[in-house]
Amino acid sequence: MNIILVGAQWGDEGKGKIIDAMTEKSDIVVRTQGGNNAGHTVKVGNEKFVLHLIPSGILHSKVKCVIGNGVVIDPISLVIEIEGLEKRGIKTKGRLFVSQTAHVVFPYHREIDALRETSKGTLKIGTTKRGIGPTYSDKASRTGLRIQDLYRADFPEKLKKRVSEANKLIVAGGAKPVSFSKTLKTYEEAAKKLKPYITNTVVWLHQAMEKKVEMLFEGAQGTFLDIDFGTYPYVTSSNTTAGGSSTGSGIPPHWMNRVMGCVKAYTTRVGEGPFPTEDDALSDRLHAMGREFGSTTGRARRCGWFDAVFTHYSRMINGIDDLAITNLDGLDEVKEIRVCVAYKLKGKTIHHPPTDLDEMAQCKPVYKVFKGWMTSTVKAKRFNDLPPLARTYVKALAELMGTRLKIVSVGPNRDQTIWL
Repeated sequence: MNIILVGAQWGDEGKGKIIDAMTEKSDIVVRTQGGNNAGHTVKVGNEKFVLHLIPSGILHSKVKCVIGNGVVIDPISLVIEIEGLEKRGIKTKGRLFVSQTAHVVFPYHREIDALRETSKGTLKIGTTKRGIGPTYSDKASRTGLRIQDLYRADFPEKLKKRVSEANKLIVAGGAKPVSFSKTLKTYEEAAKKLKPYITNTVVWLHQAMEKKVEMLFEGAQGTFLDIDFGTYPYVTSSNTTAGGSSTGSGIPPHWMNRVMGCVKAYTTRVGEGPFPTEDDALSDRLHAMGREFGSTTGRARRCGWFDAVFTHYSRMINGIDDLAITNLDGLDEVKEIRVCVAYKLKGKTIHHPPTDLDEMAQCKPVYKVFKGWMTSTVKAKRFNDLPPLARTYVKALAELMGTRLKIVSVGPNRDQTIWL
């Protein structure tokens, strides 16, 4: 069976942990979009792993991992990640396969990204400044360089041209130009280290399919950061929805069997953009608990109540069959828990999020209030171990979304995962 895991909110839903839990039933895990702007956190015993490019499945010794063509790759970051895993006893050679047609993130992409976020008069998105957007821009404008270009004899010539063109924008923005010679040297060194991992992943995956293996497709970010379906323009630059799993891997849609949606028991968002259920008091509570800080940037996340209007729409877009709810323990001491079940807009009640941001800004959440369980859930091993009010709450979220509840997570560790 081939399963797609997608974030059904604005990212940071805990997909890394859920992928790790689901990997026990999989042979191959495939990353299909995004770049090292993602941060998937997995806690194994007392060890914490934060992965940015490599699929979380790498932590299971029998699983093979693929970084697909839809991902944009910073080779320096990938090398650091590989070496970090190897130092911790996790083998990657023969287990990690990287698409030769994935696009490459260069230093000038990061510089342009940072300039766009800091320059006066430009729209502030709140990106990670990792150069992801500018790399996808180059890809769309057909000026980008791909992994296989790193091994061509004319790579220095191509890189020099791209650095020269990018530096015109960088210098005009008041920043220091990127060094061609330094970039060439570091990227050629990284390319040598990565060469054993590079392959035609489309062919590799199709050959693997002939052996009746089970694949898990790992999305990054979340549905409402999708370039087409998200809260545009406050979105990322790739398709974070289920459809991106096919275009980012080369596996046709009719070979996908099920879609697992991942949500938090509340809602968080990083960066700018609309957030109808944002609540300062809930944010302060969660931050005081040491929760909700970005694993990639360390930034405090914006927090709010669960939004069933957005997540029901997410279920429609992705075709979500099953639901994983994470961070339930974050609500253990909340007396009254709100869930947005509709919006009020211009005197009317609506049940789907408007696509116009001005209208979205005018939306007032209509809340249903649930009584909190006011006791710890972190030691629960089975669904019936959860307090009755907690069971009522998670069942209600699945019902509001129109999905089947499959997983409830009550902490960061592997053994804090409840399967239904």
